[in-house]
Amino acid sequence: MEHIDPAINSRFDTRSSRPCEFCRELDPKFRERRPLDQMVARSRKAIASAHLTEDGYVRHRMLELRQIAARAPLTAA
Repeated sequence: MEHIDPAINSRFDTRSSRPCEFCRELDPKFRERRPLDQMVARSRKAIASAHLTEDGYVRHRMLELRQIAARAPLTAA
């Protein structure tokens, strides 16, 4: 694997990752995701950009946006 950039290679190293707590709590289909799509880098908070895959990132962002949209709208004074 010498031809692969070490930064890219370490991004998919599941030994240094963990399941995303935010997604696990809010996504009812979390267990149906591919294992890599569930994982975030261990050294980072459970934020969208910490996901190991683009699909995991997108699903995380969709959950965040759904949460924002569910809030009561602010009324102008």
